[in-house]
Amino acid sequence: MTGALHRLRALPLRSRLALLVATAVALAVAAVAAGCWFATKAQLESQMDSSLRNVSVSDDYMQKLFIACTRPDRATAPPIGGYTVQLVTASGSTCTSAGASPIGVTAADIAVAAGVRDDTLHTASTKSGKKMRVHTYAYETHTPAPGLVPGTFAVSVARPMSEIDDPLSTLAWVLLAVAGIGGVGAGAAGLWVARTGLRPVDELTEAVEHVARTEDLTVRIPVDGEDEIARLSRSFNSMTESLASSRDRQAQLIADAGHELRTPLTSLRTNIELLARSDETGRAIPPDDRRALMKSVKAQMTELASLIGDLQELARPDAPTPGPLQVVALHDIADTALERARLRGPELTIRADLTPWYVRAEPAALERAVVNVLDNAVKFSPSRGTVEVVLRDGELTVRDQGPGIPADELPHVFERFWRSPSARQLPGSGLGLSIVARAVQQSGGEITLSPAADGPGTIASIRLPGAPTPPPGS
Repeated sequence: MTGALHRLRALPLRSRLALLVATAVALAVAAVAAGCWFATKAQLESQMDSSLRNVSVSDDYMQKLFIACTRPDRATAPPIGGYTVQLVTASGSTCTSAGASPIGVTAADIAVAAGVRDDTLHTASTKSGKKMRVHTYAYETHTPAPGLVPGTFAVSVARPMSEIDDPLSTLAWVLLAVAGIGGVGAGAAGLWVARTGLRPVDELTEAVEHVARTEDLTVRIPVDGEDEIARLSRSFNSMTESLASSRDRQAQLIADAGHELRTPLTSLRTNIELLARSDETGRAIPPDDRRALMKSVKAQMTELASLIGDLQELARPDAPTPGPLQVVALHDIADTALERARLRGPELTIRADLTPWYVRAEPAALERAVVNVLDNAVKFSPSRGTVEVVLRDGELTVRDQGPGIPADELPHVFERFWRSPSARQLPGSGLGLSIVARAVQQSGGEITLSPAADGPGTIASIRLPGAPTPPPGS
């Protein structure tokens, strides 16, 4: 059985489907044929039993049969209309109608002859081996025949079973032929069903092989209907569309990253070439200019390092939990970020109102997000401006007094490498807010930017689920 299943699994799907359909139809045809044969057999037997029970043997015929039993030379009791009649006594002796082979007597026949039971219906064989269907019933005579005394006898009325067996045999051959034709038809139907049913699968297979061979993600499979094949085709189309979109985003990320890297690299190469030329020619660069060049080189290296770090952050998988989540104090993270912001903008006034709030997040990612938001506020704030930071009920708001963001640019602020036209002359890669949005979303929160309602500036709001007290055991 296991070997047969293994061989079945080794067949192509089309062959398996055709074989299964053919087997199912063949079994159905065989079951119907067998049911028809048994139903016909039961009907014929019922009709024969009914006819045997309805046969009535006249007293005159019985008188002739009695005479034939004692005077064989004067036997005048031929079979009645195809029925064989046999007289059975309580001792088991028999006397059969003329020209008929005696039928074997059973205990039930003797019991009827002895008056123990009224009748019996069974199958028996004659001395010549012919199968007979026999109905035996009690017969009482009051007129003695020569050699017989009045009393109760048993009369057996029989018909040959060939009247049933021959039609059943013919029917069996007919049904066998029908089943054979049905099996052949089932095989043809199975092949047709397999070819028709698997045509969409063939199209899907060809599409997958085409994508694997050419990496062409623009392939789409026509979808017709709402069945499982249609759902599979629709899922394949969605998958190729997602893969194409992902590849386009990757190509765009590489192009944008190359563009952002080119500017600091070009400036860095120019400054290094000036320093190298000075050493090669022996013409010293004035100390102030040399210090400016070195300061520019350091700034460009810092910008490159920051940009590479941002790219590494964005290259991480978009998993909901990129690192182990921990219970962290958002107010402590905000306080640390405020210290760094004050160092970067010593001429700014930074006001903070932080109330305790504990969240589950990746500490490094959340700290980077808060630092990026404060860095933006410091970068866009005017000299001697004010930055207000408030943490209350799980919402961290950072307001600056910068030029603000036009309403038509707000939908783009969280896109990678997107920079406002007014901010392109300032340092930065356009990745900061993308990293902020990603970190906040991975912590189950959300971030929004909106213009200040009572003056110039922008308000950044970070909302994170949490509690004012740490959970027990944290």
